[in-house]
Amino acid sequence: MFRAQSKAHQETIEVFVEGSAVRVPQGATAAAAVLIAGLFRIRETAVTGAPRLPYCMMGVCFDCLAEIDGVANRQSCMVPVTPGMRINVQHGARQTGAAG
Repeated sequence: MFRAQSKAHQETIEVFVEGSAVRVPQGATAAAAVLIAGLFRIRETAVTGAPRLPYCMMGVCFDCLAEIDGVANRQSCMVPVTPGMRINVQHGARQTGAAG
């Protein structure tokens, strides 16, 4: 079966969630980092501004969309953390191209 790795031996890395440094286990996802950081939302819906948090953690529901390293609409549950990664709340719909 599975055996949990001892916290004493677990490697961690530092990422930034909404500008705050957070240590997370190496191999975790950006969504997990948001949850570890204790945020109450990872995005706001485009229509009503309702807060959303990661839900399925496997790339199906899209409730975990976030801005990661300056790129909006990233499925944070599918993005492994890297040292220094910057994860920010996504507000509404991302901007696409110039108005024409």
